[in-house]
Amino acid sequence: MLVLAMSQVQAGDKLSLRDITRGEFRAESMTEVHPMDDGETYAQISDDGKRIVTYSFKTGKQVGVLFDAATARGANISRVQGYIVSPDGRRLLIQTNTKPIYRRSFTAEYYIFMIQNNKLEPLSDGGPQQTPVFSPDGNQIAFVRDNNIHLVKLLYDNAESQVTKDGKRNEIINGIPDWVYEEEFSTNSSMVFSADSKQIVWIRYDETDVPQYSMQLFKGLVPEREEYRDYPGDYTYKYPIPGKQNAKVKVLSYDIQSHQTRTIDLPLEADGYIPRIKATSDPEKIAIFTLNRHQDDLKIYMANPLSTVAKLIIEDKIDKYVKEETFEDVQITDKHILLPSERDGYNHLYLYNLNGQQLRQIVADKYVVKSVYGFDELTGDAYFAANPKGATEQQVIVARQNGKIETLSQKDGVNNAIFSKNFKYFINIWSDLDNPAQYTLCQNNGKALATLIDNHELKQKLAAYDLGKKELFQFTTSEGVTLNGWMVKPKDFDASKRYPVIMYQYGGPGNQQVLNQWGIGMSGNGAILEQYLCQQGYICVCVDNRGTGGRGAEFEKCTYLRLGELESKDQVETAIWLGQQSYVDKNRIGIWGWSYGGWNTLMSMSEGRPVFKAGVAIAPPTNWRFYDTIYTERYMRTPQENPKGYDEVNPIARAGQLHGALLICHGLADDNVHYRNSAEYVEALVQADKDFRQLVYTNRNHSIFGGNTRNHLFRQAINHFNAELQ
Repeated sequence: MLVLAMSQVQAGDKLSLRDITRGEFRAESMTEVHPMDDGETYAQISDDGKRIVTYSFKTGKQVGVLFDAATARGANISRVQGYIVSPDGRRLLIQTNTKPIYRRSFTAEYYIFMIQNNKLEPLSDGGPQQTPVFSPDGNQIAFVRDNNIHLVKLLYDNAESQVTKDGKRNEIINGIPDWVYEEEFSTNSSMVFSADSKQIVWIRYDETDVPQYSMQLFKGLVPEREEYRDYPGDYTYKYPIPGKQNAKVKVLSYDIQSHQTRTIDLPLEADGYIPRIKATSDPEKIAIFTLNRHQDDLKIYMANPLSTVAKLIIEDKIDKYVKEETFEDVQITDKHILLPSERDGYNHLYLYNLNGQQLRQIVADKYVVKSVYGFDELTGDAYFAANPKGATEQQVIVARQNGKIETLSQKDGVNNAIFSKNFKYFINIWSDLDNPAQYTLCQNNGKALATLIDNHELKQKLAAYDLGKKELFQFTTSEGVTLNGWMVKPKDFDASKRYPVIMYQYGGPGNQQVLNQWGIGMSGNGAILEQYLCQQGYICVCVDNRGTGGRGAEFEKCTYLRLGELESKDQVETAIWLGQQSYVDKNRIGIWGWSYGGWNTLMSMSEGRPVFKAGVAIAPPTNWRFYDTIYTERYMRTPQENPKGYDEVNPIARAGQLHGALLICHGLADDNVHYRNSAEYVEALVQADKDFRQLVYTNRNHSIFGGNTRNHLFRQAINHFNAELQ
């Protein structure tokens, strides 16, 4: 075993599962950080949620208060849950009374705050709003309500007008994505203003012909749904499964002065996608991203919202598929487009002008760009995060205009950044296996200026507990594949003993669980749940199988068309390798995972080699025919094109091969991985005469939380392992 990093902490107390699930060991963090246009300050919501405070990027000291609920005139709000600063810096949109819909979508009540006169007033009296957007001149706000776009003119006493009138639930959506776009293209807004503030441009989704799915809802508790006291109800929404009809999409523009709506003449295949629209500095250019249904041909058009002409400026054809992260990471500046692409086998950056002329490639070495922070028009420098030190590491990097590449972060581990608007400063967020996140203010040459958060109190708290050793390792499978992993051993580890092992994994395309960072493990927070398991006498292990990220397209995309086959082989190989270690009892190895990790658990327990004595699958897909179009077809194409990939490689087809004691857990109101997956799978187990245990959670979604739910879920899983592996 090659050990790459390790830690050991002095010990004492035992961890409590309830403390873990209620967040007693959660690291302090910075949220809702907004770099201000002056390049010297950033804003943040105060801890009590009452104020929006500005701080110096140079010192980290407070320099002002943008908003204070206690002193604002006009409307009263109890808590700030989010905010948007107008482009001219004169107004804020204050978000409160937020109600989540799906993973990224929510409704909220927004208030307009005039900084100069300290006045707060409602954005609209017509009901909660979604995804408000300021016009570039700061004088208008567009938002969505009930699938329609509304416009508020701030210079006309906040006069509100309705831009679209065809919006209807489960039929027409204007300006916000449908469920599958939101989930799989990672967005909650599909609406922009033109640079001259004269046009609103948006994506219209017609999901009338998309098949729908219904989830049964009950009265339940925490929260209690009184409307279902006498009879259960249901929630019905549009959910396209592989090979079926997606929403029909098109891009529209609205001329605010003439009230004329136009349809952009966009060359889009009938079953194509529009994953993003983005504004540019040119009022005659709105960037529209299109993707074919196979998701291997990305096109960027510049569309004129008045003439409706769309001109293709960039086409990026990628082997197998374009990664989802691409759309969010594309940076459009005043004069340039910075495009991430895997065209050379690794995610690198390519710089274009707004006419689509490629100017240069940024990064050519065989490592992966993980996040894109921006492009400095004044210097020609590009800022991003990448892993030149290996797949388990991440550094903050600048690529100078002259081609020189410099690492700005100072420490090994995982580094992220929040840059000032002028790229003069950044907040570096660093952690490793042993250290929770540290937030440090830095100059753009990497020099540290001040420490904002060091999580010293959390480290002190954890030092009182009986915590074991964490280490990164590598091993090579019987197929010659080198895999990365981490391991947590009990504090009192004795190499002469043989320990039971619990393997945690996710394993899905592009995902990474094996990183030199604090947030590892089933419950994050320094593998705190694994530390709890170690106190029960286990060794805990996680290995990133083939198909995971950080190692280039060849490693990541080798699972294409047969998701689950190689991933489960690698998890079985991990168990076999562990069983060869002198300190592991090969007859007491368990495996668990959530979502794709649940799928991987079921696939691994039925791979054919009986290495797992027990497993827990939480919210697992069980057949890709049941999941959504965008995610599934990205990796599998359609069932019509790839029937064997769908039908030969899934847990239901392998039900007769299940080996080990299985606990399967699912929320009945899971809008993402429907309970249907578990229902069909357990029926297959019944007919295959396989024993199993099942837990269902009333009204719980894919995250299975609320009230005591998460504590109960983890306790049942751990009790299952204790009964089978101890």
